[in-house]
Amino acid sequence: MAIFHYSIKIIARGKGRSAVAAAAYRAGENIYCEYDGKTNDYTSKSGIVYKEILLPENAPAEYADRAVLWNAVEKIEKAKNSQLAREIELALPVELSREQNISLVREYVKQNFVDKGMCADICVHDKNDGNPHAHIMLTMRPFNEDKTWSDKQKKEYILDKDGNKIYDKNKRQYKCKSVPTTDWNNKTKAEEWRTAWANIVNRHLEKSNHTERIDHRSYEHQGVDQIPTVHLGAAASQMEKRGIRTERGDMNRNIENINKELRQVRERIRKAKDWLYSQPIENAPTFVSIMSSIADSKNLNSRWQKIASLKTQAKILMFLQNNNITDMTHLVDKVTKMNEDFYDVSETIKKVNRRLENLSQHLEQYGNYKVNKPTYDKYKQLDPKKQEAFYNKHSDEIELFKTSQQYLTAIMNGKTTIPEKSWQKEQKNLTKHRFSLYEKFYGLKDEIRNVELLRKGAENIMNDDKQEQRHTRTQGLEF
Repeated sequence: MAIFHYSIKIIARGKGRSAVAAAAYRAGENIYCEYDGKTNDYTSKSGIVYKEILLPENAPAEYADRAVLWNAVEKIEKAKNSQLAREIELALPVELSREQNISLVREYVKQNFVDKGMCADICVHDKNDGNPHAHIMLTMRPFNEDKTWSDKQKKEYILDKDGNKIYDKNKRQYKCKSVPTTDWNNKTKAEEWRTAWANIVNRHLEKSNHTERIDHRSYEHQGVDQIPTVHLGAAASQMEKRGIRTERGDMNRNIENINKELRQVRERIRKAKDWLYSQPIENAPTFVSIMSSIADSKNLNSRWQKIASLKTQAKILMFLQNNNITDMTHLVDKVTKMNEDFYDVSETIKKVNRRLENLSQHLEQYGNYKVNKPTYDKYKQLDPKKQEAFYNKHSDEIELFKTSQQYLTAIMNGKTTIPEKSWQKEQKNLTKHRFSLYEKFYGLKDEIRNVELLRKGAENIMNDDKQEQRHTRTQGLEF
């Protein structure tokens, strides 16, 4: 089914990345980088089914050549920490054909990026593994009307209330501030682009008569009381399709089972509340009569059925005594409390699962980092002339290391020591906490069952009363 996956990353020189290398990798091409003098050969890469560069109105026509475009970007960006490109990766709906998905991506990119002044390098990947997706590399610097690169930001003098320039503390120069020349880096843009993607995908799905839809919002913002499943990734997806169970697959199966039970319990509590709130408290059956109704059930034909009935009565009696329930008013209060407890437990389960998923990703990425670091270190120490052959042989390990390194850099916020043991300890403690939450959840399920049995007993009494009243009225009509 169609899924929403949309990630935004910055390709920055300060993180050791190259826009030329990234473009060559996404497109599966051999491109020489004039900035660092390296040749980036990814012509052996498979699964690239479509690639195209879309240019805005003021861009030079020669930038339609991938090598020319990204070498021009590398050349105009002088700083060692320059942001070279913005990359967007998005999942394509499997319900649409390849041609339909290409048309979808082109329309989205043109409307949201190219028409705003960005060059867009589109590469669609599809290995026929059920994971079609697109990589979109975007330029971050606008163009002037004469087709030259413009500035990312401009200096603006800070003025006093009279409109005069203000000196700095040393009175050597005027105070000024940097003002972006575009709104492309605004914090609101990410949500705007994500929303636009969801909207255009849903329009294309509807146009092709598909009922599936995607939603860019999180479950929390959608108001869905559900634990999100984890992203399997290409390797785990392939293993699961071949019938090989994976840790992430088992995690998703467990989450799906819990979600199913959460939905069932929520619905059962709702029904219990609706029934209780619809009953006239003053005329409600007593719990003594309800227990008698359960004991006198008509379906107690065998000895085992009678024993099971006695156990049920004992269980209900314990439930009433433990919760100090002596009348229907108390039962209403108990069900209301159960509903609050259910909400608290389900929300906490969701938070714990989200944190466990984050920790799992942290530890997985650090594992990839440690395993592949020796290969990457050897690659970097080689003579540049030998690096290409070594890379072709070990590209998977090198790219895994780069990905894990970028991931860890992003989450560490400048810290250098990876807190592996701390993550493992937190993961262990949260796993224990999750089990205790599940115990509370299953305890709530037992309590709901007791309420349902009380409801059944009460309804039996009320049905018997109605039948007796009808019988009395019928006898009154006989002569």
